[in-house]
Amino acid sequence: MDLSNKNTAKNLEAAFGGESMANRKYLFFAEVAKELGFKDLSKLFKATANQETEHAFAHFRLIHPELVVTDASKLSEEEKKKIVSRCLELAIEGETYEYTTMYPEFAQQAQIDRDETAQAEFEEQQAESKEHASIFRKAAQNFGFLSSIENHHANQYTEALESLDGKEAPVKAVSDDPQTRKWICRQCSMIYDPVVGDPDSGIVAGTIFEDIPEDWHCPICGAQKKLFVPYKE
Repeated sequence: MDLSNKNTAKNLEAAFGGESMANRKYLFFAEVAKELGFKDLSKLFKATANQETEHAFAHFRLIHPELVVTDASKLSEEEKKKIVSRCLELAIEGETYEYTTMYPEFAQQAQIDRDETAQAEFEEQQAESKEHASIFRKAAQNFGFLSSIENHHANQYTEALESLDGKEAPVKAVSDDPQTRKWICRQCSMIYDPVVGDPDSGIVAGTIFEDIPEDWHCPICGAQKKLFVPYKE
C-alpha cells in the first residue's frame, strides 16, 4: 500500500490508536462486569476487545509492511532477525518518547493543576517506561552479541569443512592494539569488542578489556570476566 499520502498515513495511525484504546477499554469493562457478577456481559466485552485487536493489527500491518510475516519458513535467519530488530527499534522509540517527553509533560501539567494523584500516576509510568526502554535496548544489544557469536561459529564450521577438503586454515592472531583487541567468552562465545563496549552494563565504547571492572559479567551467559580470553581473528 502506498503511504506517501501523509493524510492517509496519519489516519491509519489514528485508527490504530483508536482500535487499541477500544481493546483496553473493553477489557477494563469486562473486569468491571465480572466483579459485579455479570459474566455474560463480561464475555461480550472480552470478545469485542479481541475483535478490536484484530482491527488494530490490520491497521498496523499497513503502517509497517516490513513487519508482515506470511510464511516464516521461507525467511532466512538474517531476515527474521531484521524483522524482530525492527520491532525492538519501534518499542525503544515508543518507550523513550514516553519517559522523556510524554509523561514528564503530563506530570508537569498535573502539578500545575494541583492534581497530586494524576501527577504520581504519570511519574510512576514515566519510571516504568524508562525501565521498559532499557529492557528493550538490552534485548537489541543481545541480538547484536548473538549475531557475532553465530558468525564466529559459522566461521569455525566453514574452516572445519574446508580442512576436510585439504585446505589450510587461515592464519589468525590476537590484535596487538588493546583498543581493537577483542575478547571471547569461553563459556558462550560472546565476543567483547572494545570499540563497542557494553553500554547496558556501564562499559562505555572505547573501554579496553583490561579496564573493565573485575565484577563485570558476560551479558549473555553471566560468566565472570576471568573466563574471557583474547580473540584470534
